[in-house]
Amino acid sequence: MQRIPVARPDLGDAEVDAVRRVIASGWVTQGPEVEAFEHAFAEYVGAPHACAVSSGTTALHCALLAAGVGPGDEVVTVSHSFIATANAVRHAGAVPVFVDIAPGGFNIDVDAAAAAIGPRTRALLVVHQVGMPCDLARLVPLARRHGLALVEDAACATGSEIRLDGTWHRIGAPLSDAACFSFHPRKVITTGDGGMVTTPHADWAARIRALRHHGMGVAAHVRHAASQVIVEGYDTPGWNFRLTDLQAAIGRVQLAALPGFVARRRALAARYASALAGHPRLVLPAEPDWARSNWQSYVVGLADGLDRNATMQRLLDAGIATRPGVMCAHREGAWTQPGAWRCVGDPATALAESERATDRSIVIPLMPSMTEADQDRVVEALERFTR
Repeated sequence: MQRIPVARPDLGDAEVDAVRRVIASGWVTQGPEVEAFEHAFAEYVGAPHACAVSSGTTALHCALLAAGVGPGDEVVTVSHSFIATANAVRHAGAVPVFVDIAPGGFNIDVDAAAAAIGPRTRALLVVHQVGMPCDLARLVPLARRHGLALVEDAACATGSEIRLDGTWHRIGAPLSDAACFSFHPRKVITTGDGGMVTTPHADWAARIRALRHHGMGVAAHVRHAASQVIVEGYDTPGWNFRLTDLQAAIGRVQLAALPGFVARRRALAARYASALAGHPRLVLPAEPDWARSNWQSYVVGLADGLDRNATMQRLLDAGIATRPGVMCAHREGAWTQPGAWRCVGDPATALAESERATDRSIVIPLMPSMTEADQDRVVEALERFTR
């Protein structure tokens, strides 16, 4: 029996043709295709500026540096996220202050975040986990009251939407100081790997563009196309965080297909919700009335008494791949040394909801290419192994 994967990138002839066109152009690294991708992405989300980088992780790193985060600072964030969220804080030289997620979901507890703000706090780093928007209606004014930078980890949230003051906005619109996206193959659109930062701040965008290219003050393709000699300067230490034109060309095709991808994901999520409604041992994800998820992942909670790993193994034996629920960074070896992070209250209990969500949930297959027959197989197997 053919295995159903958790996710599969949706790539085809249009992406192949785009790559072929870039190869024929002779310019394959960061250049005009990257610039065109940035303009298209900024227009899609409604942001003044979009800066393409090599990954979602480097997007977070650059955004935190643009926010002025550095040694001696603290960043309030969640442990319940892919480890890149916490790692980006460390790479900026700061210490993460981990707060719990709200019960009944996977996003940051706003009250816990408010309680964690202290004299050394420089930024709030909030995650739209598995594509479900977090409560920006409360987080934006919280950050503003305390004079903090607000950075969104929107790695999974391309195409998700949030309603503020009666108006729907796409995640990445200029609501916070920066939103950081990932184009890893498990995300809703992919460039193989890559990332994007959107921001309303022109100075942030300029700093991110310099940081991604060794601190260079002028884009290479602008210098090469100039009719006069331009000698670039390097006023700040930077990195090689560039996206290639090959990747950007794929990204432009994927971005054009994004509305269809999101519509299909929402239809499949609705079908899961209908098929599994009322299941006594599964907890299904739900959207607040102010959020529209892109359903980057469909995560179900398991009732007490169901062993997560054993359930995953039974599903795998039936030809259905799953993944554990979202990890907790503070449990990983890289974060166990004293002083690497802190929290408010007793570390043994302060992140209880995060730990429970990790231990009691699994990611089940969902992708645009998934057939209804495949989805029926997943539902039937869940019924068989959890009831």
